[in-house]
Amino acid sequence: MLNQTAELAGAAPSGRTLPKSLWAATANPLAAQPELEGGHQFDVAIVGAGFTGLRTAVELALSGVRVAVLEAMEVGYGASGRSGGQVNPILRMRPEEVSAEIGHQNGENLVAATLASGNALFEDIRRFGIGCDPVQKGWLQVAHTDTAMGGLERLQKAWNAAGGEISVLDRNECREWSGSADYVGGLFHPSAGHVQPLSLVRGFAQTALQHGAKIFEHSAVTAISRAANNKWMLSTRRGSVIADKVVITTNAYTGDLWPKLKRTVMPLVSLQAATEPLSLVQRAQVLPRETTIADTRRAIIYARYDRDGRLSIGCMGSYPDHPDALGGFSRLKSGTERIFPTLKGVEWQFKWGGRIAITPNFLPHLHEPAPGLLIGLGFNGRGVAMTSVMGRALGAKLLGARDGDLPFPVSPIKAIPFHRILAAILPVATPLLAVADRMDRMK
Repeated sequence: MLNQTAELAGAAPSGRTLPKSLWAATANPLAAQPELEGGHQFDVAIVGAGFTGLRTAVELALSGVRVAVLEAMEVGYGASGRSGGQVNPILRMRPEEVSAEIGHQNGENLVAATLASGNALFEDIRRFGIGCDPVQKGWLQVAHTDTAMGGLERLQKAWNAAGGEISVLDRNECREWSGSADYVGGLFHPSAGHVQPLSLVRGFAQTALQHGAKIFEHSAVTAISRAANNKWMLSTRRGSVIADKVVITTNAYTGDLWPKLKRTVMPLVSLQAATEPLSLVQRAQVLPRETTIADTRRAIIYARYDRDGRLSIGCMGSYPDHPDALGGFSRLKSGTERIFPTLKGVEWQFKWGGRIAITPNFLPHLHEPAPGLLIGLGFNGRGVAMTSVMGRALGAKLLGARDGDLPFPVSPIKAIPFHRILAAILPVATPLLAVADRMDRMK
């Protein structure tokens, strides 16, 4: 296992700007990385030190590529260090819909990579010796209405036909497995699980560093421009990098670094909270098999345990840095108590939020808007597993893989119409999703 604590000898820790979340409080440490100063040259420069960027860096560093990762804040500051940590190896559409959307060859590749993504991530964790509290005991994908259950059954049939091993649970089985009487049924995904997400992203960082990559924190890239000999120049406040190739992996925290890119995804907010460590009696009544859970509500409820027996539970929110805004935490708390009545009155120790990137077709996007500049983003709430798929794909393309062999097609950047208006109304629209969910139960 990586000796991350030893790396802190004589060095300040990374993570001083992170929100006060469960993950920030319990993650393995990582030494703070320097700010970029002066001029440097690398083979590949990666913008963004989250799951995607760092898994790409690992892939390249293992092949001897000279890599620099430039992070505006600190390793795992964005969605990677704030996520629910659920490893969910399935997409939101059926395999035949995937192929219809992106083409037969890439579609087949993406379906196969998705089905393998859970096992592949846990194998990476073992291979690199990353201490991130990995638990691979499966995922309950549960339905809040009969209509939603019909959709899950169609999903299960289609994905199993493509090679999945997903089981259907009836109402009684779902209650036994989840501890909740709130659901009409669900699916069980055996290769799924959960991790401590901030420890995982720091583990990828440590692996990249050990194989020769460089990481620069507090080094926001302010401009990307062409340099001599078809190279790229990345400028920061105090330094610059000349690189043969560039990769942008900023996902839901994408700014205006590349034209139109910010407008290709909708930045939804995921709100989370964590209880005090639950008693053995409580744990026997709530997710007794230590699976993860996520339901079919529009405002989605999802949950898992941490290593100390805290239940971390999340839903859609309005503002990532203000969990109580527009009743966000109150909805989460009341929803938890409705689904798991035994938790009424439990103490809540942490609450935090982060952004997730949603694409119009609910699939991750790989772009190459200029020769030698790649972009990977848009993981639609499946980021813990699918970012590693993207990282390996970006690395493979940079190392010479054919586009047809990748799990993602290389697609043009297309801005979402009326993006600014839609992004502005999302915070207000989120509470309405919960209202629509309650109305579903009245039908």
